[in-house]
Amino acid sequence: MADDDSGPEPTRVSEIGLLGAVFLYSTAAGLCLCGPVMLAFGAFAGAGLLLAGVLCTVLCAPLGIGLWANTSVERENNRRLDAVGVAATAEITGLTDWDDGEQTGVIVGLRISGGAFRTFETTWKRSRHPALRVGLRLTAVVDPADNLFRVEF
Repeated sequence: MADDDSGPEPTRVSEIGLLGAVFLYSTAAGLCLCGPVMLAFGAFAGAGLLLAGVLCTVLCAPLGIGLWANTSVERENNRRLDAVGVAATAEITGLTDWDDGEQTGVIVGLRISGGAFRTFETTWKRSRHPALRVGLRLTAVVDPADNLFRVEF
């Protein structure tokens, strides 16, 4: 689906459970706080730790804020799918290997269909899994109003 009269491009939502959210929020908080804590200790320990605190604050705090914001958006989208999502079926239409030099995996072609929305096709980039094969049908949840979807795998 293109961003035209049929609505925005479909957006895949990752399922983030309670433990995953706790881990991600804790990591984000650690990234945000490591620099200021080093700055506080640097005031007592000396210039070396003070410089490290400044660098950690400048580099890690924005990463922590970004991770926190991304996790919040994913959790909000999951709550929305749980509240107003429509049951759907995601059929794997293609598997293409990809390798970007640092990571490898497959690009999964999906055709997502259900009774309450127009069938659409999209892709899902993920790690390899032996159960993935063309023709496999997976359970999905779709929010037709916002074109959000989550594949249960």
